[in-house]
Order: sequence, then C-alpha cells, then structure tokens
Amino acid sequence: MLANGEAVATIGVRNTNKAKEFYEGVLGLRHEGPEREGVLTYKSGGSKLFVYQSEFAGTNKATAATWVENDVEGEVAALKKKGVKFEHYDFPDMQRRGDVHVSGDMKAAWFKDPDGNILALVSG
Repeated sequence: MLANGEAVATIGVRNTNKAKEFYEGVLGLRHEGPEREGVLTYKSGGSKLFVYQSEFAGTNKATAATWVENDVEGEVAALKKKGVKFEHYDFPDMQRRGDVHVSGDMKAAWFKDPDGNILALVSG
C-alpha cells in the first residue's frame, strides 16, 4: 500500500508569489508541473515539495521539510550569503558550532521560510 508510494513534503504559505521568490530564488528549487493559482510544486532531488496557499501558514511548530546534505556547513554558508537566518535550539546531547548542531557524526541546521515554516538540513 503506502510503502510503495512516494511521500511529498507539503507546506502552507500565505502568499505563493512571495514563497516562489524564496523557494526558487533563495533555495534554488526547480518548479515542476503546470502553474496553478495558489499552488507550487518543486522538484528536489528525487523528491517533491508541494507549497500551497493556506490561512494556517507557519503555524506548525515542528520541522515541515528536511533536506539530506553531505556538506551541511557548506550549505549553511551558501544560504547565509542569501540572507537566510538560522535557528538555534537546545537539544540534549547536541552541541552547536555556529549555526550547525552536532551530535556524533550527525550535523543539522534549521531555518524558516518567510511564513515561519521550519525547514532543516541534516547530514547524510
């Protein structure tokens, strides 16, 4: 059943035009599929990200989407150059090195889109 299907990260935003500037211009995602009002679909590696207009945009207090990256520090540096600000959290057994949280071999960093949706980078 569902184990054979693909899952898609789904993120609510207030304004798809503003979201488009962020997801395409800042994150560098490629729009995929037909343009529909209030809906954006992005290709990211072998996955998809579905961004849609919602009155509940930014109300999720947990991570909405995570990208697995081999070079978390490099990706953080590149995004910071584009104006992205990173979140800092206090997690047990994790230390922070700048904007990157480290626990053993795992590295992670969190940031928000313009609507406050929490997005993450995690080492692969």
